[in-house]
Amino acid sequence: MIENQNKSSIIRMFHVHKDYGAKKALIDITLDISKNEFLFIRGPSGAGKTTLLKLLYLGETVSKGQVLIDGINLSRIPRKRIPLLRRKYGIIFQDYKLIATKTVFDNVAIVLEAMGKKRRFIEKKVRSVLRTVGMEERLHSLPPILSGGEQQRIAVARAIVGDPKIILADEPTGNLDEDSADIVLDLLKRFHTRGATVVIATHDKELIRKTSKPGGRVVHLKEGCLQKTTTSESGSDDSLL
Repeated sequence: MIENQNKSSIIRMFHVHKDYGAKKALIDITLDISKNEFLFIRGPSGAGKTTLLKLLYLGETVSKGQVLIDGINLSRIPRKRIPLLRRKYGIIFQDYKLIATKTVFDNVAIVLEAMGKKRRFIEKKVRSVLRTVGMEERLHSLPPILSGGEQQRIAVARAIVGDPKIILADEPTGNLDEDSADIVLDLLKRFHTRGATVVIATHDKELIRKTSKPGGRVVHLKEGCLQKTTTSESGSDDSLL
């Protein structure tokens, strides 16, 4: 068992398995993630990183085991409560997943609209968040005309506009140049300092080296198994990649 025993855990996984038919995507994962932790999940393509994140936000369901988010057992949550649960999350995808036919403003505002916020609040909050990510001047643009770095900054804005407790990022800099990647990572660190728990799935040890805080944990996956946990001081074992 590899587990952080902190009593302030916001994410808890107990002996989690995920199967896709005969393929075992995750095997016996037990892991605690503390409130306001900045955690990396590292592993090569196919290691199970994306699957693990999907289980956390109920993009997939476990085949066996238990996942608790902020004390809520995901296996027992009624379907009608899932949208409420997802308000705890901000999710950032490698391929952005912006709506191409909606403006930058509307792509971000959709989160607050789903929460039932009033239009005046939405206008103010979206503009504020776009200003924070340096994209306020693009609020009337459509995503296809933006660069990859700009689109990912919009994705970050969408993820944090609802003030989530948890930010999940799946290879958030994988398609970006170095300068754009640094901007996105700086934004994630900024919202971590405001109290969010941040979980980043990546294969990139350089990203971890530049971003990890002293003592920050790195969870290593390989072929669906949790191999070990290291810290930023102890480095990582390239034999896992």
